[in-house]
Amino acid sequence: MKTVLIIDDDPLYRKVMSEILDQHGWKTLTAEEGEVGIELAKTRLPGVILCDLLMPRCNGFQVCRTLRSDPATRAARIIVTSGRQFESDRQAAFAAGADEYLVKPFEPGELLSLLAGAIPEKNAVPKMKEAGGKQQTTRVKFWGVRGSIPTPGPGTLHYGGNTSCVEVRAAGQILILDAGTGLRLLGRELAAEFNGQPLDLTLLLTHTHWDHIQGLPFFLPVYQPHNQLRILGYEGARHGLDKVLTSQMESPFFPIGLRQVPANVQIEELKDLSFRVGPVRVEAWFANHPGICVGYRIFTEGASVAFFPDNESHLGHRHSAEAGQEGTAAAQAFARNEEAKLANFLSGADMLIMDTQYNREEYQRHIGWGHGCLDDVVALAIQAQIKRLFLFHHDPDHDDATIDQMVEHARRLVMDRRSTLQVEAAREGGTVVLP
Repeated sequence: MKTVLIIDDDPLYRKVMSEILDQHGWKTLTAEEGEVGIELAKTRLPGVILCDLLMPRCNGFQVCRTLRSDPATRAARIIVTSGRQFESDRQAAFAAGADEYLVKPFEPGELLSLLAGAIPEKNAVPKMKEAGGKQQTTRVKFWGVRGSIPTPGPGTLHYGGNTSCVEVRAAGQILILDAGTGLRLLGRELAAEFNGQPLDLTLLLTHTHWDHIQGLPFFLPVYQPHNQLRILGYEGARHGLDKVLTSQMESPFFPIGLRQVPANVQIEELKDLSFRVGPVRVEAWFANHPGICVGYRIFTEGASVAFFPDNESHLGHRHSAEAGQEGTAAAQAFARNEEAKLANFLSGADMLIMDTQYNREEYQRHIGWGHGCLDDVVALAIQAQIKRLFLFHHDPDHDDATIDQMVEHARRLVMDRRSTLQVEAAREGGTVVLP
């Protein structure tokens, strides 16, 4: 009997797909995450592997690369599934070794058509033999609030022109969210404040697009031998986290390599979506943005801060629907479900820092780019009962006056909904203290 392995962290999806494929003559195996799926593929040698793209611990790109590099599983047909339609994700999946890319939700017939030409299990490659000081408040400070590219100049003096970087101090820890060009300013401030005292810093990267890592080569604390920097993030689509970060500091791009800096720099690829930095609990959630991109929620004593610098609402179809391009009922239901999951993840946060790059008119021209529409973000924040929303990832073409207008518009939306949500725009140098 032909065998298909379903690797997906959604138990309902695994159950439904198993029932459909069983009815059409397929023997199904299931795995709730990538590492388990890889082991099942190596021991059971399925002819087809149906693998979700976004999973904790081991994502779909990693599964593809691992199975393609092993002679025992190289012949399997791999179909990557995802709820996102970014062309860059599709191409990255193919580069990693996928044979097909299906966008959820898809019709069973579409999948069955792909499986009709799949490799039977009997033709699979044979298995290879095994070889033998407690802090009472949480302080958040913005060091970079811009998206895409730094924008110095007279029009950005108030909100700032550096790219994504936010500092969070809580429970004796110094956490840094993203390493855009704002990281340079933070490094100078830390060096002056601590004046030669050893620093133990943790950098949480949402993803490795350039505007989120380009400040790292200019971060002063890594050039002082008594300091320690721990960099945490999730593996990218084509290369591991270590490779991406060290590559941008290789010759001829930069005169000093990351491995040559005097400080103790540790790069760790995260597997789980929940972890701790000292006593601080951190939760991660996949963002709707090209590649492997997450947002973080930091839980401190009595407060929580959520950070999603790059994210597009799954409900973006509500805008395209006005142009007669609304998706199928199934697609809309899927989008509502994904947005509800995000709202649940954010529920009750004291502070949400979120991508609001476009106003509604601009978003019409940028649907599918992976960035937020202001109206959608305000609606999400109200739904999730957020206390304070900070507009973030300001567009490089938006001057201070434009951002002021977006704040005013957001506050009108809040008033119309009779919500208590407070809305501000993130401003370079701005500080928020949460009790």
